[in-house]
Amino acid sequence: MRARRSHRAGTSSRSSTPTRRVVAARRGRRPALASDDATTTTAGTGTGTGTTRAATTAPLAHELVQGALVRWSVEKPDGPHPPTCVLVHGILGSRRNLQSLAKRLAEKFPSWQFLLVDLRNHGESNTALEKKPEGANTVQNAARDVLGVLNHLKIYPYTLIGHSFGGKVAMSMVHQFGRALPRPVQVWVLDTVPGDVWCDDVGDHPRDTIRFCTTLDRPIESRRSLVESLTGAGFTVEGAQWMTTNLRADGNGKFDWTFDLDGIAEMYASYEACDLWPMVETQPAGLSLDFVQAERSAFVWTPEDVARIRGTGANVHLLRNSAHWVHIDNPNGLLDILAPSFENMERNSKAR
Repeated sequence: MRARRSHRAGTSSRSSTPTRRVVAARRGRRPALASDDATTTTAGTGTGTGTTRAATTAPLAHELVQGALVRWSVEKPDGPHPPTCVLVHGILGSRRNLQSLAKRLAEKFPSWQFLLVDLRNHGESNTALEKKPEGANTVQNAARDVLGVLNHLKIYPYTLIGHSFGGKVAMSMVHQFGRALPRPVQVWVLDTVPGDVWCDDVGDHPRDTIRFCTTLDRPIESRRSLVESLTGAGFTVEGAQWMTTNLRADGNGKFDWTFDLDGIAEMYASYEACDLWPMVETQPAGLSLDFVQAERSAFVWTPEDVARIRGTGANVHLLRNSAHWVHIDNPNGLLDILAPSFENMERNSKAR
């Protein structure tokens, strides 16, 4: 959630193992999660070494990062889709924040594909959709949007990974699905708790960042002027520089936000208020639930919360040498924590 270190989140790892990206951003919505064996065709979408854009009816802008062994595509969905993991970013972010993690996972598990989305009011879901997602800007509706993308692609995911706000979105997706899942699903919640979230007294608190940015005159004169405004108000240089990555040229020599700040403010208020303990304590059949707690998390993990999570049968993993941006601060350690669940999913899927 914090902006402090996330300016690095868009960087990608380098490897000799190729991955493929399929990108789609346009319009529409559907409500439900797709069945496991459905197929789809999407005009104009393809795979390749570059980025392919397509007109779709999905409710969110999204992309697929595919491992080298994946042959399935939305253009030619022959046979069952490969094991799919959905990655959901945090507030004030975009899908590119998790691209480096998706690429590393695709390199380690080349038979998998990884779906990244821009949540409502963020990234291309705010700037490139002809029709934006409807309804109140809540965690629940953000989860419904992601379910709509899965329904559009006719994909039933094996794994959900959500960072911060995205962690509550992932939990809400499961909560909305009901008391039993058609097939086992692994959910990873990265550095957030199911209920009340609050931070230590640290810089670049997302609520403060959102509130301050809503006071700035628009259009914004330059990236430099934005950095000066933010640092002058007490925000860190790193956080201010990262916020410039959320600017886009307005065609007149100035800049505007890629996101909808008013909508994001409503989403963050929902995040703070959203209580997903009922889902954690009455988990649907077929769910495996794991949390990752950053050793230097800005969010307060009370011993009571950790014990309560573990009391439900869910796991809490402590990621050493990491602040809130777990996939940036200690990507190797995070991959070591995540990897066994992907290996287990592969073994179980082959046994079925």
